Amino acid sequence: MSFTDVLALFGGITVTLYLLKFTWRCWCGFKEFILSEYWQVDLRTYGKWAVVTGATSGIGKAYACELAQRGLDVVLIGRCNDKLRMVAKEIESKYGRRTHTIQADFTAGCSIYPAIDKDLQGLEIGILVNNVGMTCSDHFAYFLEIPEIEQTISQIINCNILSVPQMTRLVLPGMVERRTGLIINISSEMGARPQPLLALYSATKVFVTYFSQCLHAEYKSKGINVQCVAPLMVSTNMTHNMKVSYIVKSASAFVHEAVNTVGHSSYTSGCLSHTLQSVALTLLLPDWLRMSTFLIRRLYNLSNIRKFERRGCKEKERLSTKEE
Repeated sequence: MSFTDVLALFGGITVTLYLLKFTWRCWCGFKEFILSEYWQVDLRTYGKWAVVTGATSGIGKAYACELAQRGLDVVLIGRCNDKLRMVAKEIESKYGRRTHTIQADFTAGCSIYPAIDKDLQGLEIGILVNNVGMTCSDHFAYFLEIPEIEQTISQIINCNILSVPQMTRLVLPGMVERRTGLIINISSEMGARPQPLLALYSATKVFVTYFSQCLHAEYKSKGINVQCVAPLMVSTNMTHNMKVSYIVKSASAFVHEAVNTVGHSSYTSGCLSHTLQSVALTLLLPDWLRMSTFLIRRLYNLSNIRKFERRGCKEKERLSTKEE
């Protein structure tokens, strides 16, 4: 066999392996986002109660409502008592499920967890959704430009990082004892790769991703599923309630698709749209461009200018309508 024949053989094997890998990924994606709409896990098999942190709005509230719709009673944990009561009332009246509310400020650190532990005693917790999170600021910023940086560092680490293992510590023993349970940790696409000008937020989401994957490997043999959900843009208060489109999902639509992926994937972007966007970003956005703070700032400033222009046009239309 000549050298050319050897190269052709290795080339053929390589192409075949890549085609098999591509085919397998396509099948996994088809099962995760298409078949899952019809082949759903019965979430009630995990236990009677679901616990959702950051449950008063956005993705957290959407998870609480979706889980209640699928037959679970829900423990709502958040900072504002009034908002907690409103969400609890909505779930009870709309879905007929029991609720329990716990007021807690996750930016406060370790001091809040003994009280949460006490409130959770006696409940058969089958699902935990670690959703609570916060950003450093409402725009891209260099690390030293973060507002009130000393306080913000502690708050974001307490909220985005500390809350995940601490809440897991509280509910995991009961799951292990019953040999069943589901833990859903909300990460972000910003944690898939380093994101300049969102350094602190991006780094906290890397922790959530790695912790989830390690925990799943450790406890899957004990009947515990740990899923990491890493969305892109979802219309919530954190993203200034952006207009919903194919790229930007509403919280309820995103969570409906994300919950369908339970049992089909331990790491997911949550919905087909975000998965395709993630693949496109990986293939089309080179590292040098993603790491360019100059270009990120320019794009951000351009989007803000356009946003302000749109607001100005709407304001002019409103004033002209009043004059008429």
